[in-house]
Amino acid sequence: MKGVHFLVAFVLLALSSSFASAFDPSPLQDFCVAINDPKDGVFVNGKFCRDPMLATANDFSFSGLNIPGNTSNKVGSNVTLVNVDKIPGLNTLGISLARIDFAPYGGLNPPHTHPRATEILVVLEGTLYVGFVTSNPNRLITKVLNAGDVFVFPIGLIHFQFNIGQTNAVAISGLSSQNPGVITIANAVFGSNPPINPDVLTKAFQVDKNVVNYLQKQISKLLLSSSNIPKFEAKDIHPSLINYNMQRARSLVAFVLLALSSSFASAFDPSPLQDFCVAIKDPKDGGLNIPGNTSNKVGSNVTLVNVDKIPGLNTLGISLARIDFAPYGGLNPPHTHPRATEILVVLEGTLYVGFVTSNPNRLITKVLNAGDVFVFPIGLIHFQFNIGQTNAVAISGLSSQNPGVITIANAVFGSNPPINPDVLTKAFQVDKNVVNYLQKQFWVNNH
Repeated sequence: MKGVHFLVAFVLLALSSSFASAFDPSPLQDFCVAINDPKDGVFVNGKFCRDPMLATANDFSFSGLNIPGNTSNKVGSNVTLVNVDKIPGLNTLGISLARIDFAPYGGLNPPHTHPRATEILVVLEGTLYVGFVTSNPNRLITKVLNAGDVFVFPIGLIHFQFNIGQTNAVAISGLSSQNPGVITIANAVFGSNPPINPDVLTKAFQVDKNVVNYLQKQISKLLLSSSNIPKFEAKDIHPSLINYNMQRARSLVAFVLLALSSSFASAFDPSPLQDFCVAIKDPKDGGLNIPGNTSNKVGSNVTLVNVDKIPGLNTLGISLARIDFAPYGGLNPPHTHPRATEILVVLEGTLYVGFVTSNPNRLITKVLNAGDVFVFPIGLIHFQFNIGQTNAVAISGLSSQNPGVITIANAVFGSNPPINPDVLTKAFQVDKNVVNYLQKQFWVNNH
């Protein structure tokens, strides 16, 4: 690598990096009711808001969350989200609410993430098997919940809820953003519009291209279909997970629990009360001039320089990474950073890069050459793919001292312990043999 390229990269990052928060902006007044027409409005934090003297109770209310959602779809669930689009008075207040209905015997809220919110869920009726997967290494944390139980899903992490009972189930979720967003993993990876290049997915999931084509067709059918849910057999779920003694929780209890437990949550690094706050830990060598070893199944290597490597980064809200790509298809597989936006500059080679938006899943891609810069927004699934004949090298700045990484294939099909195959079979609308095959693959850690 030429020294001048390296210097240019750092200058670009130094000019472009800044603290980035994934939570909602704080208003400069009691509230900021969102409006489309700036007439009779005031300008707050870059947005027009209704004059507080003209605000009414209707700006802060919503009716109908007592109405069950329609679960007659292939996954057997329905989410009724009450966000800032439904209650304009939520603007800047950093919270929203959702009702989730589940059909009996396997109603599933499929594996998904909220790029801008932590979720706290209370079960009103029924029995749910819930869980989330940590950043790499991917540890699965699960629990069976009954009426009145509460569970937290941390911001940006892949999580799910699965009805293992004989009756309908209902839950209420509080989310720490006025507009938390949702990325349904199966839809985003295999059902984006336009679709992700099959070569990317073939290498990321270490399967034949026919498997990828099959999955993309299945998810497309799922997104277009509104037919009734298929019959589901729960025979493979351990009997100890099923609780038939259902109890009905009052909606009032749920809302009280949410009111007591909900709070603004930020996904960005804490601001120091001094010039800096060096973490007390032995420093490690960075070695960012040394090419990473790309002799693995995905053909890439990420050398991350975070607060573990440079303790002086503590509280300063940024880190750095070098990414090396093997020629002809070196891939940094589809992944997310739950705590950081990423800004990438190509030093050598040609990369095909992209990210997928929250549902509905739109794929945004671009081919980058040396000197080109691209931004991957916080929490969104993204990738980089070497389409050139030579090695490629890139430098990334990340807006957190410890951004975390969730490699989608590893987290969904390679977590420890594994996600229940019934959950994945229904989420990806495939035969259980396909899920078993994917779970048996050797998952690569390129970090």
